[in-house]
Formats: sequence, structure tokens, C-alpha cells
Amino acid sequence: MLRLWRRDVPLSERLGEDSPLAAAPGPPPTAAPTGPNISWFPEAPLLSQDQPIFLMTPAAQAVSGFFVWTALILTCHQIYMHLRFYSSPREQRHIVRILFIVPIYAFDSWLSLLFFNNDQYYVYFGTVRDCYEAFVIYNFLSLCYEYLGGESAIMAEIRGKPIESSCMYGTCCLWRKAYSIGFLRFCKQATLQFCVVKPLMAIITVILQAYGKYKDGDFNVASGYLYITIIYNISVSLSLYALFLFYFATRELLSPYSPMLKFFMVKSVIFLSFWQGMLLAILEKCGAIPRINSAEVSVGEGTVAAGYQNFIICIEMFFAALALRHAFTYKVYMDKSLDSQGRRAPMKSISSSLKETMNPGDMVQDAIHNFSPAYQQYTQQSTLEQGVPPTVTRTHSAVSIRGDTEKTLLLSSDDEF
Repeated sequence: MLRLWRRDVPLSERLGEDSPLAAAPGPPPTAAPTGPNISWFPEAPLLSQDQPIFLMTPAAQAVSGFFVWTALILTCHQIYMHLRFYSSPREQRHIVRILFIVPIYAFDSWLSLLFFNNDQYYVYFGTVRDCYEAFVIYNFLSLCYEYLGGESAIMAEIRGKPIESSCMYGTCCLWRKAYSIGFLRFCKQATLQFCVVKPLMAIITVILQAYGKYKDGDFNVASGYLYITIIYNISVSLSLYALFLFYFATRELLSPYSPMLKFFMVKSVIFLSFWQGMLLAILEKCGAIPRINSAEVSVGEGTVAAGYQNFIICIEMFFAALALRHAFTYKVYMDKSLDSQGRRAPMKSISSSLKETMNPGDMVQDAIHNFSPAYQQYTQQSTLEQGVPPTVTRTHSAVSIRGDTEKTLLLSSDDEF
């Protein structure tokens, strides 16, 4: 009787060979499921070799290449014009550094698409991009400082004023606080920490990739992607908050320079592209982006999402190049580039100006200055040779400086932020 109730025993064995029910025709038995099919994410659809994704087609490379090379031509021409009319080095060196983000982002993303089948390459290309975008964040804040004449000139305008408390603008936690040297120090330090964290995480990503411990979109606790993403988000959010606080404090002083477009372009190129890539990685993990199942093409987890990210960046950089031409125009420096005899700068000065803009020494010195324990006792600014602090004007040149002498202006140390 026990054999009649055992489901793992065939019917013919349970009833016997002589039983008419055993010989009765019927539908073929189906295999019982081996276990529950439970998954946090739906299975992503697989694409075979006969159904390649768009990123693997020549059309994707051609379309992305058109936008990339157009963006390169537009931006390189703008960089050349800034170097040609290099009349305000303290401002234009930061502008040229910011403009270089378009060629680096665009060409880096395009190379990643060309080597899409080699899923390891895009991580190394992205390392160069990550390191430079941190450099751009620092230069954007430093450019705003130069517009306003330096730290002392900014403090002369805002020092002692109460910080407006607003939940909408994220300043509710600064209730009953006033603008001080510590406030400017916080803005600089929060920006500089991103310049340290971003390259450091990029190097760690390369090391983890080499040991097979990093895959884009892999949120497993045993993978490095989860922890690097968390650190990135904290660092990016802090840097973004510092830039916003600085703009919130100096928006009236920066109004002659049309700061809104500049702020939007820098934030969108760097910060939105990061969150855009993280969103694509989540979509691939959820199955919205198909995976590749081909014997000839071997790509790792997260490579398809990174490929779409690179393709989108190639197109976005074209529009970024157009917007940056209006945000950081060279035309305001043309009239100031004439020498005493009315001649333009020679080609030799263009090459030397380019060399000066690519020297990161000022960022290193500024980092040492802002993280120094003695920061609260002083601040550096460009002053007149007579020692008179520069005045903040409401024209586009903004700062009237007749000399480039670096002075140290002692300030009281009674205001920590």
C-alpha cells in the first residue's frame, strides 16, 4: 500500500505490470520542480549572437563618433581662443581647465565604446575621467573666488551676516549662524575632499577589478561596487552641498557673471552623470537592460549598463560643448589681450599659457593651506602692490588689480563654522 502513495515511484511500478491502468495511454509525465524559484530581481532577457545589442553595431560607433568629434572641434576652438586672448590668467586658467572636461569625457567614453567587447577596458578609461572631474570641481570653486577677488574680498562683503535658514535651500541646520572664515573654509574643504576621494576610489576600483572583486551594478556585500558607490555618494553629496552653500552666500555678488548657467553645467556634467550611471546599473540588475549571451562575445556584469552610459555621455558632451561656449565665453577677454602697441599675443605665449593651465601646483598649495591648522589665523588673496584690498565691482572684470603680489592678510580667528 505504501508504494501506491509514493509520488517518486512510476505509476507502472506502483500498480504492477499487469494492471490495465498502467498500460492506459496518457500525457507524458512532467518533471517536478526541484525547488522554489525566488529572486530579488527578475531575470534579464538574454541576447544571442544573432541579436546583437545596439552598442555592438557600427551604427552606435558612428553616431557616438559624430557627436564626440563635433564636441571636440567646438571645445578645442574655444580653448584656443581663450589661450589666444589670455588677458586674465588668474581667471582663464580655471576656465580652460573646466573646458577640458568635454574632450576628456567625450573621447574617453568613445574609446570605451570602441573596446566594448573587452569588458575590462572601460574601467581603466573611466579612471582617467574620474580623476579629472575632481580637478574640475576645485577649479570651478576657485574661479568663483577669483571673480570676487579672493577670500578676504568675499569676507569683506558677507562676514557677520546671518545665514538665512531655509529647508528648501538646505540651510535649516545653520540656524543662528553667521558667515565667517570658517564658512569659506568648509566650502573649500568639502570640495577638496572630493578631489582626494574621487581619484582614490578610482585607483581602488582598478585594483579590485584586477582581482575580480568589482563589477558594475553588483550590489552584493562581497563586491566592492556597493562600498565604492556608498563612499562616492557621500563624497559627491557633500561637495555638491558645499558648492550650493557658496552660491547661496554669494549669489548677489556673482550675479554679473551669470552664475546659474555655470553652476548648472558643472553640476550636470559631473554629478548628474554619476547618478545616471548608477541608475543604468540598477536597471541592468533589475532586468530592464538585456544581457549578452554569446560564445564569441564575453562581457561581465555591468558592462552593458556602462556601455549605454558611455554612449549617452558621447551625445551629452555635444550639447555640453554648446552650452559651455555661452557659459564661459572668450569674447569678454578679447579687448584686454592687446599689448601697449595694440598687438595680439604670439603663438609662443599660447603654448606657455597652456602649460601654465595644466600645472596642478595651485591646487596642491590650496589644499595644504585650507587643511592647515593655522588656517583660521590667515587667508591669502591677491592684493594691490600698495597693500589695499581689491574692491568687488559690478562689472564683468569685477576685480581691479594692478599687481599680482601675493600678500597675507591677518584676520581674527574668532569665527569657526
